[in-house]
Formats: sequence, C-alpha cells, structure tokens
Amino acid sequence: MPPFDRQLQNKRFKQRKSFATRKQEVAGIRNKFPNKIPVIIERYEKEKFLPLLDKTKVLVPHELTMTQFVAIIRNRMALLPTQAFYLLISNGGLASMSLTMAQVYKDHQDEDGFLYMTYASQEMFGC
Repeated sequence: MPPFDRQLQNKRFKQRKSFATRKQEVAGIRNKFPNKIPVIIERYEKEKFLPLLDKTKVLVPHELTMTQFVAIIRNRMALLPTQAFYLLISNGGLASMSLTMAQVYKDHQDEDGFLYMTYASQEMFGC
C-alpha cells in the first residue's frame, strides 16, 4: 500500500482523478447500479465548523428527494438541530428541496457523469 499523501487528501475529487478515470467510474457504477445516482459531496474549502464526511462518493436512489438527502447528510455529520448547513449543487445554486435526485441529476450532472455537491455552514453565494 502506498504511503498516505496528505496533500492528495486536500485536493478536490476532480483534481485527484483524471476526466477519463471519472467517466469510466461513472460508466461502471451506472452499469452495476442503473437505479442509483453517483454523487460527489465535498466540504467547502473555507469551511471551519462542519466536520468532514467519511465518504465523498455516494450512490443515491433516483426517487430520493433533496429533503431526504439533506436529512441523511445531517445524520452522517451528526449535526445538532440548531446547526444549519447549505447543500449547493455544482454550479453554486441551491436545489429545490421538493425535487427528486433524478431531477437534480438530469439538470446538473457534470460532463463526467457525477453530480457534484458542496456543503457549507453559511451561505457563500458569489464565491
């Protein structure tokens, strides 16, 4: 096993893997799990209060709503009810909480096939 590279850990998913590798990963995932959506969820790089998630790559059912997805992420981070966080789609916008993950994926998937999301504890529009 190669030595752990801390600088590699600090890089975004897109910086750690080439486009071809990411596209190949999505093809394999979609082939094996056709009813799941591959999502990359990363913490905003200037975030100081929210913990890191144990996984950045998750598979989400098509029919899951954004509200349900946010609840799952809140539980994984073990946030208190008083702690707020924002889940931004790859283009920096917020998705409607009533949309299903399939709708969000259809509208916002990256050219490599992943749906990229960023979470932060405060609004960061215009960054």
